[in-house]
Order: sequence, then structure tokens, then C-alpha cells
Amino acid sequence: MKLPSSFSKRLKRLRRLLTPQDQAVLPEPAKPQGSLRGTPAPELLELALQRLAPLALSALEQSLKVLWNPRMRSTAGLAYPHVNCILLNPRLREFGSGEVERTLLHELAHLVAQHRAGRRRIAPHGEEWQRACRDLGLANESRCHDLPLPRRSVARNYLYICPHCSLRIERTRPFRRAAACLPCCRKFAAGQYDARFKLSRVTPAQPGDGPPPSPSPSAPA
Repeated sequence: MKLPSSFSKRLKRLRRLLTPQDQAVLPEPAKPQGSLRGTPAPELLELALQRLAPLALSALEQSLKVLWNPRMRSTAGLAYPHVNCILLNPRLREFGSGEVERTLLHELAHLVAQHRAGRRRIAPHGEEWQRACRDLGLANESRCHDLPLPRRSVARNYLYICPHCSLRIERTRPFRRAAACLPCCRKFAAGQYDARFKLSRVTPAQPGDGPPPSPSPSAPA
């Protein structure tokens, strides 16, 4: 018997509410601070489109944006997959066109990796990103740059440990909700959140932390 459409919608909404809200992917993806603004870089956009052409990612090609952002200081570049936008630090031009191109492709690989993964969350510099780098002609790329850009010292006062593999995660801020070890969830739970690998905080609470994350539903045996 076919269910009424209104009932089906309510059932889908209920299922979403019953789904564990915890995230298994670490570290957290970059989140934009305010709107993404900058000066368009048409010559770099054209270069990016040339590299994307053999990969048959038409949706990404049609919406891709590359911007110079003068507010960036220590970061060479940032990628925002949810809007298919790349922000680049204008100071990169001081190090030559080769460094500009390398950083562009580094960030473009993030967009390619996430576009291929769809809605599935992936590690920022994991296997998917490494494959995208190779496809874009960027072999042996490192996850961080070593350019002499001004750096800000940030204290990482929050330490989390996986109870299964003892993976250590250091953070500048506490998790807002419970999180699990990504390698263990991938290996033993097909990439889905599993409460067996929920990270435990081992550092003392800091002022202004608020209440600890509420326990998540237990995973099925």
C-alpha cells in the first residue's frame, strides 16, 4: 500500500531526528568567517578550468570562483567546497608565479576531492585529496606550506584521545558535540559514526567551556 505523501515526509523527518548527530570526520572542515569576499583572479580561474577539463567535473567548472583575499595573513589559501570557492593570499605573488600556481592547485584539489565524495565527509588531506592532487598534476604535495608568511602562535589546550587506537587530537577549542576517531570509524564501521570510537577529552576544562557534549546514542552491536 502506498503511503500518503504527507505521512512519508513526516516519517523522513523523524528518521533524520533519530540519526546520531555526531561527526566521525576529524579535523573539522574550515568554516568561512562572514561572507567570502575578494578580488576576482580571472587568469587563475582560467588556469584552474584548464586543469579541471580532463576530469569531467562540469558542475564544479561552472560554479568555480577564485579570489584574492587581502585579509589573509599566515594562510596561503583556503578552499570552500560548499560554494566552490578558492581564496588566495595576495602575498603569494611575492614568491613567484610557481608558488601561486602550486597553492591554487592545492586548494583546487580540496574542491575536486569533496565534489567526488558528494555529501560524504572526508579528511581534509586524506586519500581523496592526495588522488585529486595527482590528477591535477601536483605530485608529492604536502598538507601545509613552508612559506615565510607571518604566523600567529595558537595554544592547543584541548587534547582528545581515541579509546581504541589512542589517536591524539589537539585542538584550540573544544568540540561542540561528541566526535569519533575517523580512522577507526573507516576501518571498523564503514566510515559511519560509531560510539565505540568516541573521543575522550583528557585535558581539564577551561573557563567558558560550557557543559560537556551530551552522550551520543550507542552504536548497534
